[in-house]
Amino acid sequence: MATKKFILAEKDIPQAWYNVIADMPNKPMSPLNPATKSPLAVEDLYPIFAEELCKQELNTSDAWIEIPEEVRDMYKIWRPTPLVRALGLEKALDTPAHIYFKNESVSPVGSHKLNSAIPQAYYCKKQGITNITTETGAGQWGAALSLAAKAFGLELAVYMVKVSFHQKPYRRSIMQTFGAQVIASPSMSTKAGRKILTDHPNYQGSLGTAISEAIELAMSTPNCKYTLGSVHVSLHQTVIGLEAEKQMEMAGEYPDIVIACFGGGSNFSGISFPFLRHKLKEGKDIRLIAAEPASCPKLTKGIFQYDFGDEAGYTPLLPMYTLGHNFSPANIHAGGLRYHGAGTIVSQLKKDGLLEAVDIEQLDTFKAATLFAQCEGIIPAPESSHAATIQEALRAKEEGKEKCILFNLSGHGLIDMAAYDQYLAGDLLNYNLPEEEIAKNIKELEKII
Repeated sequence: MATKKFILAEKDIPQAWYNVIADMPNKPMSPLNPATKSPLAVEDLYPIFAEELCKQELNTSDAWIEIPEEVRDMYKIWRPTPLVRALGLEKALDTPAHIYFKNESVSPVGSHKLNSAIPQAYYCKKQGITNITTETGAGQWGAALSLAAKAFGLELAVYMVKVSFHQKPYRRSIMQTFGAQVIASPSMSTKAGRKILTDHPNYQGSLGTAISEAIELAMSTPNCKYTLGSVHVSLHQTVIGLEAEKQMEMAGEYPDIVIACFGGGSNFSGISFPFLRHKLKEGKDIRLIAAEPASCPKLTKGIFQYDFGDEAGYTPLLPMYTLGHNFSPANIHAGGLRYHGAGTIVSQLKKDGLLEAVDIEQLDTFKAATLFAQCEGIIPAPESSHAATIQEALRAKEEGKEKCILFNLSGHGLIDMAAYDQYLAGDLLNYNLPEEEIAKNIKELEKII
């Protein structure tokens, strides 16, 4: 009988994060100062982020960055996470493919987000910071940072995208249980929020708006820093793929395909970058697939250009695939993927042809999630359900090839059951972004590249 789970010991928790930039043939272009258009120095980021995080963000030379002992000790609460062979799903699909998933849903908050929340809170505490702010979409990141902030004695304010604030009240409750203040975004508590609500009174929010509000509060509050839920945190998330490397060896296999859902990039980067290392350094033939919502298709339909990471324009200008920072995403249930831009590292890799991107319809994701739940006993988060594993497994069946597929189950959906209720009742719809809307937003961008 085939082995179902592959488990590592605590001593196998990685001792360093992997910084893929050091091995990239073309480094990401530098973030720019919006006023001068000159490249940013590390010091330019100090008003927003903790200093050590700024250094990590712009580190292009060190492939390995040591994980502090205090962080590794907290990782032991749930890491290493299991690698699981999806034997039930393989049988249901009648595919020759071998399907494995890294189960990040076993963390205390039910998702991969804690992998970066803990080091970010740690570095803020170490610097003597007392207050932090952040944004959250579906609430996975906000829940993770709430736990981490409490562990290190920090006060936290979370701006939660308004549509998710109402769709997912229990995730809001989790944040409040850990002691965080949770504000529906856009709000009247910031200049950015007030402007958006004045212009669009019924606007249901986006990650770009929530980021603007969180940055504004951080910059106007003494001894306060902003902490980011996706994009630059991809470094910390590489613990996922580094563990998966060892576990795939235990299974006696190596993935032909690595898949993860894609919002800003933290989850996709975490599972894929350690395997990309083999492609860059050893020439391994491996496909890396980022799966994004059809309603928010920055990698598949956006353009590569400098753009703001938030709606109000508080961030530096970042080189990335973008739909334009004024983009208003549809109110899909994968709240953590409703973001206009892709991380700078993933964007450069996509531009260089080192990874692929696909966009998935909302109804297809819930159909796949329901099948996975029935086969494997885990209800995936709507975000995680975008991983296009079933498509690739069926393609392997058509081709008659025994491919090895690895995907990241970034979180469970037990607090997203209202979304499943709507799906099962037939009340969910697909939403395809009209080409005219993409063109209109992109036309408003300053052409720097």
